[in-house]
Amino acid sequence: MIQEVSRKHKQHTALDGLFRYAEFLNFGQIHIKFDPVTHLKAIIAVHNLKRGPAIGGCRMVHYGSADAAIEDAMRLAYGMSFKAAMSNLPHGGAKAVLIAPKIIKDRKAYLYSFADFVDSLGGSYVTAVDSGTSMQDMDIIAERTSFVTTTTKFGDLGNPSLHTATGVRRSIEAAVKFKLGRDSLEGIHVAIQGAGHVGFSLANELHARGAKLTMTDVNTMALQRCVEEFNAIACEPEMIYSTNADVFSPCALGATLNTKTIHQLKASMVVGSANNQLAHRHHADLMQERGILYAPDFVANAGGLIYAAAMYDHNDFDKAQQQVFNIYDTIMDVFSRSIKENRSTLDVAENIAMTRLR
Repeated sequence: MIQEVSRKHKQHTALDGLFRYAEFLNFGQIHIKFDPVTHLKAIIAVHNLKRGPAIGGCRMVHYGSADAAIEDAMRLAYGMSFKAAMSNLPHGGAKAVLIAPKIIKDRKAYLYSFADFVDSLGGSYVTAVDSGTSMQDMDIIAERTSFVTTTTKFGDLGNPSLHTATGVRRSIEAAVKFKLGRDSLEGIHVAIQGAGHVGFSLANELHARGAKLTMTDVNTMALQRCVEEFNAIACEPEMIYSTNADVFSPCALGATLNTKTIHQLKASMVVGSANNQLAHRHHADLMQERGILYAPDFVANAGGLIYAAAMYDHNDFDKAQQQVFNIYDTIMDVFSRSIKENRSTLDVAENIAMTRLR
């Protein structure tokens, strides 16, 4: 999704700016907890509850300020609402952000405190694994609240990164079919930005289908593993944009697609797992002007959320798997409408999601 508010609009105080951002995103609820015993600093942003209880990951990373953490939680929760709506899930969107302390002396007590925070919201928010947390952390949280999913109870099925990767792979297949008229990924060159959990799993799926891979990551060990296991070509982070590939797949940080990097792209398709890939929504128009087919992130990366919801709702996993595979059809519909209506793929996807949210 989009980082729409710029710093220049934040006048008076940071809180004023956050309220304006909340109004722009049509929020929702923002809950904050500080625990002086465990040093928990947590934000839970619940964007939308119209379709049902809101599901969103629990992210624990370092932030430069509390304002930055709150803004990140809001932006990510907004994206989760769109993701759930595009997947026709009976859930709204939310996100929890834990401002990571330098040292966690007692991780279990720390997570218990967060679990109590989640439980206090009475089920309006269902937490899940995200950057900086693990499925084992969700197990600990589940000891204190039932409003949690993606635990180890379901084994690999509980690992959202695997299903996110499958949904992105299906989206790449749709883009290749739409752009190149090809039904196979054999010989398709994909430049993957990020070799983390999703990036690795995506590389695995693409390699198994004969794709050629170029990859980058600041974690040299993770990158080397992909070189060894998938015969990927490693490149420096700043060179990934100009790689002469068919598909550019952002699978790391958000907001990496901006005016500068889009002009560097040699790929004719952009399909990845990262949230909030665009620095600003007008960059979707820029890609369209340059003939680059863009798969909106909140459509392509919905596989993990689909399985997280299935675990929480006690649904059939076969149905969840079919929903992930059907991301192909959803993406194809977005591509087709974009051409027919002469609008960016982002505009089309957001319009569909907003209609469902209303």
